[in-house]
Amino acid sequence: MPELPDIVVYLEALERRVLGRRVRGFRISSPSVLRTYDPPYDTVVGREVVGLRRIGKRIVWDLTDGLVLVVHLMVAGRLKWSEKAAVSVPKKVGLCAWDFDEGTLILTEQGTHKRAGVWVFADGDAAAAEDRGGVEPLEVSQKEFVDALTRENRTLKRALTDPRIFSGIGNAFSDEILWEAGLSPVKRTRQLAEEEFIRLYDATRASLTRWTDLLRETVGEGWPDKVTAFRPEMAVHGKFGEPCPRCGSKVQRIVYASNETNYCATCQTGGRLLADRSLSRLLKDDWPATLEELEG
Repeated sequence: MPELPDIVVYLEALERRVLGRRVRGFRISSPSVLRTYDPPYDTVVGREVVGLRRIGKRIVWDLTDGLVLVVHLMVAGRLKWSEKAAVSVPKKVGLCAWDFDEGTLILTEQGTHKRAGVWVFADGDAAAAEDRGGVEPLEVSQKEFVDALTRENRTLKRALTDPRIFSGIGNAFSDEILWEAGLSPVKRTRQLAEEEFIRLYDATRASLTRWTDLLRETVGEGWPDKVTAFRPEMAVHGKFGEPCPRCGSKVQRIVYASNETNYCATCQTGGRLLADRSLSRLLKDDWPATLEELEG
């Protein structure tokens, strides 16, 4: 799922192409992408894009006369830009397209589960309901960060990815943040010492800022065509079995449902292996408790 750094770079690319431009057409290929019906989706046609912003992982267009359009890419949704006006929408993966004099913006989604969505709201107050309430991790003070983190006694992984607590952080960058902070993904938020709170706050800001700068530099004046949760520059996310870039130990993982958490046992858990829900249930007492037992 595109997260804060990806969404920021998408917004900057959109600003260069559609800010101050009028929507000439809004074509729907998959009706399921529409999540609202009043006002009708085609009311955006003829409106000028006067602002672009982010609500969590959602891309928000402010249009003339107060109209607001919201796009949530979910897991597999992606935005594609064509310099050609009114270009055809891909048949299998295309959900919808917005036409401008300067080109066409297309929303696509890979896979059979169509989760990406588009909302059209009459005003900003109605659109504000899409805000889950999480604080902006790059804008809050250390105290505000800690207050949000400790509001509930959650695991660090769950807290970082909960949109009611933090805005824009998902599975991939939470792994990178926790690795950078040297903290276990299953440690409870109210168990952190003061020094650990500081490390997590600093790591969150440093990781998100560094990744935003890296993606921005990679895209340049072009379009972010390679938005993915798995990047070769990442330290642990998607790197199961590969060496940790800090200590050389093999990256471990916890698998749950369709997601997984990647971590370094040496750097983050004092060498202790975290129980993998599926494997530990299968192996029971044979599940190794430490990295040394696993390697042995």
